[in-house]
Amino acid sequence: MKKEKKPKKKKQKKAGKRTVSREYSNMMLIFTGLFVLMIGYLVYFQVAKSRETINNTYNARLDTFEKEVVRGKILAQDGQVLAYTKVSEDGTETRYYPFDCTFSHVLGYSDYGKTGIEELGNFQLLTSNAYFVEKFINELREQKNMGDNLVTTLDVDLQTAAHDALGNQKGAVIVMEASTGNVRALVSKPDYDPGLVRSEWSRLATSEDSILLNRALQGLYPPGSTFKTITLLEYLREHQFEADDYSFQCEGKIPMGDSSISCYHGTRHGELDLRLAYAKSCNGAFAEMGQELSEGPYQELAKQLLFDSDLPLSFPYSRSSFRLKESDSEALHMMTAIGQGNTLVTPMHMAMITAAIANNGVLMVPRFLDRTESYTGSTVVERYPFTEYGRLLSTSEAEVLREYMRAVVEDGNAKTLLSDAYTAAGKTGTAEYSSDKSRSHAWFAGYVTGEKPDLVVCVLVESAGSSSEYAVPVAKRVFDAYYAGE
Repeated sequence: MKKEKKPKKKKQKKAGKRTVSREYSNMMLIFTGLFVLMIGYLVYFQVAKSRETINNTYNARLDTFEKEVVRGKILAQDGQVLAYTKVSEDGTETRYYPFDCTFSHVLGYSDYGKTGIEELGNFQLLTSNAYFVEKFINELREQKNMGDNLVTTLDVDLQTAAHDALGNQKGAVIVMEASTGNVRALVSKPDYDPGLVRSEWSRLATSEDSILLNRALQGLYPPGSTFKTITLLEYLREHQFEADDYSFQCEGKIPMGDSSISCYHGTRHGELDLRLAYAKSCNGAFAEMGQELSEGPYQELAKQLLFDSDLPLSFPYSRSSFRLKESDSEALHMMTAIGQGNTLVTPMHMAMITAAIANNGVLMVPRFLDRTESYTGSTVVERYPFTEYGRLLSTSEAEVLREYMRAVVEDGNAKTLLSDAYTAAGKTGTAEYSSDKSRSHAWFAGYVTGEKPDLVVCVLVESAGSSSEYAVPVAKRVFDAYYAGE
């Protein structure tokens, strides 16, 4: 009788080996992938994030930089010195600001922490690209190297014009090029001398006027009639840009529940087409529009224009807000349409919306820094490119809005901006903010076009009154300074 042969186990062993081999390969792939991701992150950190981390005010490494490098200069776009460090014989370093209060909020300060461009460019100012032989000799002598210069986009003449025009009023002025995003001037008042922050810190920090607050970027205000530009765009969208049939008879006020909305000083504008309703900033006409507009598209447009959104800014800022729901009262819909209600906006945000309109619908990222150079100016260390944020509205929409904004100067509340040297356009606004109807913020948001790049100016004067009396003259001073000598 034949013995049965036992089954062979070689195939099972081979199958088992293949399983182990596959698991081993999978583990190797996972670990290889993790290693590649780690290397990729390290490269990304070195390229994109290392400077940001080092520049953090809580990073102790900055203390080492300050022990080795004398803080560099901050320069205007034409090379004028805006900030520099003077070293005395005993080695004491003092930061000086030749223009005193004029550039206070945009430059910031470097004592008791850092703000403004002093913070934004801290890494560059504490980095030295002096000639290597000079650095070697300084190390042998145990002397500090000179930090690099930071060249900004700021214009001394425009900054001075905006600063002087605002005078003793509280408020803000932003001046920027629409096509590049270059910020040519940024003023916030009340202001201070950055060189005296250490000696006057107690007064500045406890001021009831919030002197240290950068109103241009962090102040939130009802936009008043400047918001009618947004209401106008939504109305035109919902009516397929057919404005010829629009007509409104202004009697100086319009019923709103148990109350009414009045035009400024109760002015009766009479019969208006859409162009004149906007140019003369008729509250009645725009309040009526507010009753008709659809909440969803209105909210979407506000979002598209960066309300309740992050802004592409390198400085601390406040987010503008647009609040309107279908369930809200008819009165709130009407108030929102004229720039009151619950809407709040910063002057910088309003300047950015205006810049997008002037630039065919495209918003450029506001740019404060042009380049870093060695302290002698002989070597450009780094250039900072223009950056396009994106399209906020279509080219055709921007073109239509520019025509309406031009009407404000030709036939509306900004006729004082008519000039042979340039063509101005914009929107005025007088925003109530309390039960005291006599106290209003004065707004102007507009631009000038001509032989030079289009220049946007946004003006906010707190608790001043009429926009045509207080905000428009500030813009005119800046426009005139821009075209001086043309």
